[in-house]
Amino acid sequence: MDYVINLLSVSFYEGLAYGFVALGVYITFRVLAFPDLTVDGSFPLGGAVAATLIVNGINPWLATLIAFLAGMLAGLMTSLLNTKLRINALLAGILMMVSLYSINLAIMGRSNVSVLREATVFKQTAHWLGIETTIVISIILMVILVIIILGILNWFLRTEIGLALRATGDNEQMVRGLGVSTDMTTIIGVSLSNGLVALAGGLIAQKQNFADVGMGIGMIVMGLASVIIGERLFRPRGVTAILFAVIGGSFVYRLFLSIAIRLGLPPSNLKLITALLVIIALAIPYIQKRIRGEWIPPAARM
Repeated sequence: MDYVINLLSVSFYEGLAYGFVALGVYITFRVLAFPDLTVDGSFPLGGAVAATLIVNGINPWLATLIAFLAGMLAGLMTSLLNTKLRINALLAGILMMVSLYSINLAIMGRSNVSVLREATVFKQTAHWLGIETTIVISIILMVILVIIILGILNWFLRTEIGLALRATGDNEQMVRGLGVSTDMTTIIGVSLSNGLVALAGGLIAQKQNFADVGMGIGMIVMGLASVIIGERLFRPRGVTAILFAVIGGSFVYRLFLSIAIRLGLPPSNLKLITALLVIIALAIPYIQKRIRGEWIPPAARM
């Protein structure tokens, strides 16, 4: 019983923490229809900024906020490459992702930075409550942060700007015809997306007590897997339900990985498992249509 509780606790915490990545990927891939690969660079950017600032004596809460802003800046640069220089969205993300590898190294000064002996948001929360840092404290803190972020996102996506942002991904030409700047909605959406991803990177770095330049490898696939799993399992209707489904998908995804590790699967194979989960989730609608004998158009090339 203790084994099951521990497995669910760890998966729940990781699902909440990496849920910010899933929310960021949802905004770009689903809301904006913008294939943004900056995520693999903005995640370690958040960790690098937060860890470096904490080591230099900055309050961990302020360091986490700055990590979020740094991620927004990375997303801003990607969106500007696309909207102002007219570089393909996929290529713009790849260029920014590659650039961020060197930027993250420059920020940290080396390949990784340890915050093991430093104050983090988790240690400070435990100190305020007068107890030791445990997985329970981590879960409580992450639940509070997720509720706050989901509340803000739910409100934002229902505002005039948020509705324009959602419409941009559905029908960009129609939005332009209504006099809305799709360049601006793209900039806002991609910036917000990468800010959330960097926030996750900053929190994860503080929880695992170090930031590493390679911690973002495959993060885009992880985020996409969480979004797809959440949509397939919960079939949400409406903005609020979709946001919760994305977080739920992140939890289910982390639970799958935790079970795989407990069963003895080598950690080096986790990326393969992630890719297989995404392939299966994406293939299910195709298989269902083939069974019903429906016509299926060729897959989009771009």
